[in-house]
Amino acid sequence: MPVTDKVKAAMAVRGKRNQDLAKYLGITNQSLSNKFNRGSFSAEDLIKIADFIGASLTLEFEDNNKISFSLDDIR
Repeated sequence: MPVTDKVKAAMAVRGKRNQDLAKYLGITNQSLSNKFNRGSFSAEDLIKIADFIGASLTLEFEDNNKISFSLDDIR
């Protein structure tokens, strides 16, 4: 599943709107639309989106080890 679809699905589950996400990210609605169209979310964007929807961004490895990222990691 492309990252754009994952972001849209996560936002839908949490009942979040694109306009609110754009404001949270400090970008225009058009800039957010461009990110969705290109599928060009940076790691920082994804961490902020996870925070926005009240989730964590976690890398899970084949051996079940996990690393989670939070806003503190990009400050």
